[in-house]
Amino acid sequence: MTVTLRRGTIEDAKECGRIDYAAFRSIAEQHSFPPDFPSVEVATEVVTMLLSHPGFYSVVAELDGKIVGSNFLDERSTIAGIGPVSVDPAVMNRTIGRQLMQAVMDRAGQRSFPGMRLVQIAWHFRSLALYTKLAFETRETLSLMQGKPLA
Repeated sequence: MTVTLRRGTIEDAKECGRIDYAAFRSIAEQHSFPPDFPSVEVATEVVTMLLSHPGFYSVVAELDGKIVGSNFLDERSTIAGIGPVSVDPAVMNRTIGRQLMQAVMDRAGQRSFPGMRLVQIAWHFRSLALYTKLAFETRETLSLMQGKPLA
């Protein structure tokens, strides 16, 4: 089975949104955290915005003609931003995430960005290991606190 990478189109939004939701929900549930996206619809709205905005480069992975993942490069600033990157949980561990990452990293190099950044959830060890292998370095921590204050 060969993975094919191509530019994303607005027609890909529904399937990429479904995969974003499923991928982020899958890892969050493994660690008893709420998912990043509260619903497939919200994930699809985010993906639709990214696919339709001229400041974002998109790449979609297909396996046997079926969309199995996506990644985005925010090109609106001096430093390129990566993500969200997602792979359908049904086909994880087949180097698809690595290929999606390499595609946006290559794009950033072609566009001569002096650097790239991404935000990584600390408890997602598999993607953290991938990003380390791709030569990303931890620069600073970022905390997200959710919920109502106790007092």
